[in-house]
Amino acid sequence: MTSTGTASEFSAAVLAELVRAGVRHVVVSPGSRSQALALAAVEFERAGLLTVSVRIDERGAGFLALGLAVESGVPAAVITTSGTAVANLLPAVLEAHHSGVPMILLTADRPAELRGIGSNQTTTQLGMFGDFVRFAREVEAPSVGGFDPGFPGELARAAYSAAVGHSGSPGPVQVDIAFREPLSGRFDASILDGLAAGVDVAAAVAAPPATGSAEALRIEPGTVVVAGHGAGPAAEDAARALYAPLIAEVSSGARFGRNLIVAYRELLARPEFGGSIRRVIVFGHPTLSREVPALIERDDVETIVVRGMTAEAYNPGHRAARIVESISVAEPVGAADTGWLGGWVMASRAMLAESSDAGSSGAAATGGDPAFARTDDPAAVREFTKTQLAVFREAVSRRMLVEAVWQATWPHDRLVFASSRLIREADRIVAGKNIRVHANRGLAGIDGTIATAIGISLASQFAADAGRADAGHAAAGTTRVVLGDLAFLHDVGSLLAAPGEPEPRIQLIVGNDGGGTIFDSLEVAATADGGAFDRVLYTPHTAKPAALAEAYGWNYRLVNNRGELDEALSSGGRTVIEIPLGR
Repeated sequence: MTSTGTASEFSAAVLAELVRAGVRHVVVSPGSRSQALALAAVEFERAGLLTVSVRIDERGAGFLALGLAVESGVPAAVITTSGTAVANLLPAVLEAHHSGVPMILLTADRPAELRGIGSNQTTTQLGMFGDFVRFAREVEAPSVGGFDPGFPGELARAAYSAAVGHSGSPGPVQVDIAFREPLSGRFDASILDGLAAGVDVAAAVAAPPATGSAEALRIEPGTVVVAGHGAGPAAEDAARALYAPLIAEVSSGARFGRNLIVAYRELLARPEFGGSIRRVIVFGHPTLSREVPALIERDDVETIVVRGMTAEAYNPGHRAARIVESISVAEPVGAADTGWLGGWVMASRAMLAESSDAGSSGAAATGGDPAFARTDDPAAVREFTKTQLAVFREAVSRRMLVEAVWQATWPHDRLVFASSRLIREADRIVAGKNIRVHANRGLAGIDGTIATAIGISLASQFAADAGRADAGHAAAGTTRVVLGDLAFLHDVGSLLAAPGEPEPRIQLIVGNDGGGTIFDSLEVAATADGGAFDRVLYTPHTAKPAALAEAYGWNYRLVNNRGELDEALSSGGRTVIEIPLGR
């Protein structure tokens, strides 16, 4: 290889091996010390081997990489300069760690001799993420002479393998590279020779087969299956095989099927249902109710947790009888008893019908009888038209909002919920539907929601553009993001994108109730001084989403009624949709 300056040679060699492994996305935050990595990434993009997204805020860059990986299953690489730039990745690293999402951090550093003597933009970067990374390695890019040509590849392969969970659970990894001057040189394009953009990513990220036998279960009345965040369709499969009610949170990936129980909170409180449970099978990470952990902590309930890809197994109160890798279900001897499941399903449907009638105005509840639209009676037609207009003019409630978004979303779309009040509203009422729903529920923070959602949207579009034929990626639709005003404001800087980069097809649906009304439902609301509560918990604001959307170049829609909401949800382009809500 022709000498190009060893910083650039080394950086290109690391990126080349990551491309061979399957990495397709790199997120870059600008900085001098990381210039060799950043400039090399652009050359790989020009060759059609990578896509590069530039973000000036490292916190947003980390969450963008998180979203890219959540949707694609493949780790994205994040390139930062030294100092606080690295520290700003910590929130995304924590979420990736607790959610089992792969991520590769390529953090540029200063040479060792500059540390501990007050040098500019210099700190101890290795170990900054503690136990929250699966792999951390500090290396020094050579500044003179050559280097072992096999070393960058070995380093990149080790990092990638750890990130995708080949030796444990998937999660973030850090490669901290110290660069000396000259910090970059001419890029040698010969390193691109032989690199193929068509790596079999599915094979690249596949984890080794699970070791050990599956937990064998028998079909027994008194069993329920709980699907928390990230459970996936395996939970629905298990519920069907066990003839068991399925309690599936809205971001579980299992909220569909004939066993689904939407009104689970209410039924868990009733002795003939919740009081009769004797066995719980848990998939994923339940976070959206108090009733589920309370159930698991009961002395008369046996809990079996099916371990997922996260670093920690779900085990409230340390009450799990067993934590297993997988389960199998024995075939029933004779006809299976379906009475247990049937009772739950019928009761849940009845409760939903009752709450739907109670939660709607008369016009919205009836919707008008369509038969009147076909009658020759002018009075009946006028009454039908009046009723329909009343429905469209009805003010938007939280329930109406989440139901409308849920109804507008199809399998080729993506739906993202912030850790706001609205995800709990959706979890209480939306019916079963096999669609892709995402949320940052590893630590359930409100930070990074917009950046994560943009990553999800872009990954979905990249997959569609690449022409993948599997059902999850056959076509890219719209990514809809349901978030509160505080989650929107917390990550508003992620509205900024570099000119010329791919534009996400995304709607930010902001339920604006003027602050953090999620705290109104907590016990503290009844005991705290009202003024103090509002100041430090509700945290009112006067920010204008319309002005922010305009400043960042996004479309904006203000929605006040159901008709405007339906129209806004069918709009295209990057759009902020604001829905004023009462406290």
